Amino acid sequence: MRSKLRACGAMTLLGLLIANIAVFGQPRWQARPHITIRAVYGGVPQELFDQGKSLADYGINAVFLGSGSLNAQRLSTLRGQGAQVFAEFNSMHYAEYLKDHPDATPIGVDGKAAPPPEGWQGVCPTHKGYRQNRMSAFRAALRDFEIDGMWLDYHHAHASWERDTPILPDTCFCARCLKEFSHATGVKLPARPIPDLAHLLLSQHRARWIEWRCDVFTDWVREYRAVLKEVRPSALLGTFHCPWSVEDYDGALRDKLAIDLPAQSRYLDVLSPMPYHARFGHSGALDWISGQVSWLGKYLKLSGSTEDRPLIWPIVQLSNWGETVPVEQVESVLDHGSRPPATGLIVFAWSGLRQESGKVEALGRFYRAIRP
Repeated sequence: MRSKLRACGAMTLLGLLIANIAVFGQPRWQARPHITIRAVYGGVPQELFDQGKSLADYGINAVFLGSGSLNAQRLSTLRGQGAQVFAEFNSMHYAEYLKDHPDATPIGVDGKAAPPPEGWQGVCPTHKGYRQNRMSAFRAALRDFEIDGMWLDYHHAHASWERDTPILPDTCFCARCLKEFSHATGVKLPARPIPDLAHLLLSQHRARWIEWRCDVFTDWVREYRAVLKEVRPSALLGTFHCPWSVEDYDGALRDKLAIDLPAQSRYLDVLSPMPYHARFGHSGALDWISGQVSWLGKYLKLSGSTEDRPLIWPIVQLSNWGETVPVEQVESVLDHGSRPPATGLIVFAWSGLRQESGKVEALGRFYRAIRP
């Protein structure tokens, strides 16, 4: 009886301890040695420095910047904080190019220029001038700045998927794409109007059309890898990509966005799925975050070891975009995003968090607690 009473007393004490930890805001998370990267995305956290604080005070050891915002001063500041610096690179969403090259606009099933869904303007993936433009910019960023890695962004077909109800038009049916498809596959297309050919490709030749489109986007990744290996071989190549499984939205990851994860992974060091729970309509189901990350690991047979290639570093939503992310959710969001097979974690986005001190402090509590 006494042993049972002691056991009950011990459990009660443990319960009170856990409750007090939650109430008084002390760390309630254990170290997670498998998480080697604790990053923020979207700008230099200058607000912290202005307060006399450091990145280490918040457990942050890496920062992601847009490749267009890289400069020597920012790199020096972040290096002085002991942080790794990664850059995001706009792959298929550089709409500025279309102003002088309208022939690079994706063509829809009606034979006309496909309008940008919610302003997300994609570019035809077979336009040689556009590809040369992107590869030159990619090369220049790697050459001019000593960064630790480059992450591809919007590397998929013309679409708007970063929302609870995605907009996924079928593209691109320009004469150039049709010609390249025929040449690559041996499928001879009749001399018919584009709407007729689009219907043919999406029905009779659907499997070969989808495979060819995926191969085109994968070949871009192959070339990005070759450039990186030549210019800055020590840097990592990563990608920010859609967090869906291959079954979600009737297979839209491949069929609509032309993302073949197994094929692209051969050239990538890190995959960063974007499970933005609030933006995608999962505000009340945070386990959706860890569920999507777990699916990715199983799909690609990744164990969660730091020796894996590619590694998985999810980027999770803390700033408000679409639905609000309440401060009470911050640590739970980070918890779900940093579970195996993840070996790194990125927070979206400093540009939105800089005015929300409560979220920044919660971020710091979690990052400090899981730090080895």
